[in-house]
Amino acid sequence: MGLCLGSHVLAEAGLLSGGRATTHWEYAPLFAQRFADVSVEPDVLYVQEGRVLTSAGTAAGLDACLHLVRQQLGSERANQLARRLVIPPHREGGQSQYIQQPLPVARTGTRLGRLMDEVRARLHETHSLTSLAQEAGLSRRTLTRQFKALTGTSVQVWLLAERVQFAQRLLERGLLSIERVAEQAGFGSAESFRLQFRQSVGVSPSQWRKTFTAV
Repeated sequence: MGLCLGSHVLAEAGLLSGGRATTHWEYAPLFAQRFADVSVEPDVLYVQEGRVLTSAGTAAGLDACLHLVRQQLGSERANQLARRLVIPPHREGGQSQYIQQPLPVARTGTRLGRLMDEVRARLHETHSLTSLAQEAGLSRRTLTRQFKALTGTSVQVWLLAERVQFAQRLLERGLLSIERVAEQAGFGSAESFRLQFRQSVGVSPSQWRKTFTAV
C-alpha cells in the first residue's frame, strides 16, 4: 500500500509498472513524468490494482485503509473503525479527490440528513430521485444540487453504495439466501444484485459470504 506520496516509492520499486495508480493531485504531474509506464489517475481517492493499493492525500489514505479493512475483516469491522475515527464509513475509490465548493457539515437534524437516515431504514423499498425529492419536499433539481453539496456524490451513487454495504453485512452473517439478501437490500432481483455487487466490490455475493463466514 502506498498512501499519498508513498505511491512514488512503490513506482520506484517497480511494483506499479504497467498498472494504474493514484497519488496526491498536486504531485500527479510529477508522478506521470517520472513513471511513464504507470497509468496515473489524479482525480480519485484510491486505486486497487491487484494486490497493490495506492491513495491520494491524508484523508483519502484513511479511505484506502478502511477499504482494506473491509476486504480483510468485513464491513462491520470497517464501520466500527470508521466510527472510532469519526469519518464516513465508506467512500468509493473512484470518487473525486476534491470538489470545487466546501462541504457543509452533514448533521442528522438536517432535512437531507433525516431523509438519508429514513432511506437507510427502508432499503428494501423502491427509491428513485423523484420519490426522494417528494419525501424531502424538494424539486428533483434542488435535491440533486443539495445532495451533491452535502455528500460529494449523486443520489443514485449514494443509494447503490448503501445497498451494497447493507448486503455485505447480511452476507457476512451467513443466514440468508442470495435471493433474500437481494430482496432486503432492495436490488429487486438476484440477477441484478449479483451484477451490481460484483461491479461495486469486485467479487460475487457468494464469494463475499464464503470469505467471511469461513473466518
